[in-house]
Amino acid sequence: MAGNSGGPWGGGGSSGGGGNRGNNGDGRKPPEGDSPQIPEIDELMKKGQEQLRVLMGGRGGSGRGGGQGSGGGGPIFTKGTVVIGLVVAAVLWGAASFYTVKPEEQSVELFLGEFSAVGNPGLNFAPWPFVTAEVIPVTREQTEDMGGARGSDDGLMLTGDENVVDIDYQVVWNINDPAKFLFNLRDPRQTIRAVSESAMREIIAQSELAPILNRDRGIIADRLQELIQSTMDSYDSGVNIIRVNFDKADPPQDVIAAFRDVQAAAQERDRLQNVADAYANRVLAEARGEAAQVLEEAEAYRAQQINGAQGEASRFSAVLEEYSKAPDVTRKRLYLERMEQVLGDVDKIILDENSTGSGQGVVPYLPLNELRRNQAEENN
Repeated sequence: MAGNSGGPWGGGGSSGGGGNRGNNGDGRKPPEGDSPQIPEIDELMKKGQEQLRVLMGGRGGSGRGGGQGSGGGGPIFTKGTVVIGLVVAAVLWGAASFYTVKPEEQSVELFLGEFSAVGNPGLNFAPWPFVTAEVIPVTREQTEDMGGARGSDDGLMLTGDENVVDIDYQVVWNINDPAKFLFNLRDPRQTIRAVSESAMREIIAQSELAPILNRDRGIIADRLQELIQSTMDSYDSGVNIIRVNFDKADPPQDVIAAFRDVQAAAQERDRLQNVADAYANRVLAEARGEAAQVLEEAEAYRAQQINGAQGEASRFSAVLEEYSKAPDVTRKRLYLERMEQVLGDVDKIILDENSTGSGQGVVPYLPLNELRRNQAEENN
């Protein structure tokens, strides 16, 4: 109380309340049970609150009694702190909402877990958390190695003629519809592998071994691509089969040596058969040519004989007509012509039986037949 200058325990308190609070002014200590307690836990709590207030932008207290100031007992949120918090939240929300799609990619946007739209390459906006996006590579070629390429027996297949063939092939695919690819297939790669193996086994079961090993690989690859694509389209998978690479088609490893011997023997048989066919075709062609030549010669001889006979008949008719007009002249002309034909090729010497004397009866003549023979030999 203001009127009690002696303090709570009496004593000279005329100097006011600025004296030593540890005694009664006369040098005596107050009773031990009546001294005020200093709560250390409260001091620690006040210090912690003060430090938190400073960190949150408030002002620090002025000693122990500062806790009763205008700061109160909790953290102070100033206008600057709120603005900074809002800016940070906006940046984080924008970072979660904006995303980039590369040229070889497409995105699938989901509104509350359901399909909403397909994002194009570039910067896209999906307001999080209501809209989320899944980015999928669509133009990148992905491959599935099938058959026994991995050292397994998956490539052993039964052909239509009950033979076993070991096949290695590769399926190359990409994504043409990311929404179907994401929602319609639970495990796209495993689905493609299962469909590819089933389609290949179906095709091999309808084919024979020899064409598979030799000439039909391209045909089989084309059929396989069409069959896989049609099956994946029936699933609405959003998968595009680009091509099928038919890498290997061999007999099983255990019998490949014997099979190669059989193939070599078959090739040798085919070679010999081709040689024989070529020889037969050549001989047959020559025989047909000779037969055609003989036939043409026979036709020519027949025509020649017919024409000759007709000429002789015409000549005989003409001679007969002339003979009827002048028999003696015609008879003599016929005789001379016949003698010319008979004696024309005979070596002869003509003698004049009326000539006398040695050597005077020999008539000199020119050996025209010898001259003609020599000329003919020179020409040949």
